Amino acid sequence: MGEALYQIMGRHRAEPLPDRKPSWLKVKAPGSGNYLNLKHLMRDLDLHTVCEEAHCPNVGECWEHGTATFMILGDVCTRNCAYCAVAHGRPPKYDPSEPERVARAATEMKLRHIVLTSVDRDDLPDFGAWAFAETIRQIKAANPDTSVEVLVPDFQGSEDSIRTVLEAQPDIYNHNTETVPRLYKRCRPGGRYERVMNIFRTSKRLAPHIPTKTGIILGMGETNEEVIAVMKDLRDVDVDILTLGQYLRPSDGHIPLDRYVTPQEFRHLRDVGMSLGIRHVESGPLVRSSYHAWEQVQAAGV
Repeated sequence: MGEALYQIMGRHRAEPLPDRKPSWLKVKAPGSGNYLNLKHLMRDLDLHTVCEEAHCPNVGECWEHGTATFMILGDVCTRNCAYCAVAHGRPPKYDPSEPERVARAATEMKLRHIVLTSVDRDDLPDFGAWAFAETIRQIKAANPDTSVEVLVPDFQGSEDSIRTVLEAQPDIYNHNTETVPRLYKRCRPGGRYERVMNIFRTSKRLAPHIPTKTGIILGMGETNEEVIAVMKDLRDVDVDILTLGQYLRPSDGHIPLDRYVTPQEFRHLRDVGMSLGIRHVESGPLVRSSYHAWEQVQAAGV
């Protein structure tokens, strides 16, 4: 049993990680009839969901309520982030019929709010921006009352790619910050912290009416003081919605878990974020960027 560095608001103490996950991280294994139906639908339409690919702990709850986050552009990422369960390597050729299939699935599922995300596609000239834009257009054409949130990769900071997605009029523009600047080289070697901040500056300049959103996962070695510093940076670039959740190590090959953040710490960080002026902060051990996404939109009043 390894040692973990714990901290509570700047005070550090060495404590061992427990042998088992804390009680607040235990969830019921999925297996309901609706969950199985949705799983079969995704396979029939040859679609992927981040719910499955990223081993999300909330997959049973979300799918039971008939919601899912679609992962477009395949299931192989061109980057290899140290915390991520999605496969990396050389992706297959993109299928341009995918946007129509996603729209068809959204219709069959009768969704009110859809989240679209993707692997990084550094191999494509526009880094996958057209696929996001066309999927938004297809969904809205088939389901005009359905709102669409995009959780996009960084597109290597390309303003043209950001503009392409925004011109399709998503209802939320989301890109995850993931961690604090000190840990970027270790956890997210293909990303750049300042690039993330510039993505939000660019989005607000190009489409100030479209709300922005981001997420941070805790437990990879950051301190709460560093998290609060990132929240201040996000407020400075006018991010509207922030999610904070617990990192759970996908396998022994991924970055080690540093600590379990308590529900009390998550509540405190939420209060800090709200006091800074972020419109809505969803903060808790099981929170993920797409968890309760519809409720987050409503709570933020966007």
